Amino acid sequence: MIYIFDLDDTLYDERQYVESGLRAVAAFVNNTWKVDKERGFNELVTLLDQNGRGRIFNDFLANHGIAVNKQNVRACLSAYRLHQPTLTIPNNHLLLLERLPKPLYLVTDGNKVVQSKKVNALNIAHYFKRVFITHRFGIKHAKPSIYCFEKIKQAEQCKWHEMVYIGDNPAKDFVNLNKRGMLTVRVLTGVHSKVDAKPNFDARFTINNLDELPALML
Repeated sequence: MIYIFDLDDTLYDERQYVESGLRAVAAFVNNTWKVDKERGFNELVTLLDQNGRGRIFNDFLANHGIAVNKQNVRACLSAYRLHQPTLTIPNNHLLLLERLPKPLYLVTDGNKVVQSKKVNALNIAHYFKRVFITHRFGIKHAKPSIYCFEKIKQAEQCKWHEMVYIGDNPAKDFVNLNKRGMLTVRVLTGVHSKVDAKPNFDARFTINNLDELPALML
């Protein structure tokens, strides 16, 4: 069996990265517009919890009387995306990666610089034969595209049913892989844990956490 993992909210809690990025933005705003960085961070977290990430920097700048224009919003976004995050992965997840039969693969969506920084911060690249950041191949190849999974299938010369993908997001992670007969496992962690999947979008198997994966698959 070829094991393929998602990254965010599957192997680690992505909230870590988000808060790390917001601290970087707060520091940038402090240096640029003299807004106290601890106060700024707390305000950004409050905006995140209230409204999500969509307009967080627009609203934050507006709250402090700072011009909400493309230049300023992009500067905040760059501070967020380009910062060097501090992230941790649970020890039991590392033990799982060591225990599972090799090769392992990682397939993750998102900005290619951001996702690469996450992988480096977690120090997990050496567990995987290859790390696929889908946006490196073009946004059109992000999930639910199976482009990167086809590359793994070709590299391993295996059948679809000999591959398993472990992810957390039922909106995109599983639907097209299910159609190919690939094994799919949804882990109920992170922001999508309470989401009810649309018909045919959920994984074939569901687990509460990665500790349950060996009993399911091995």
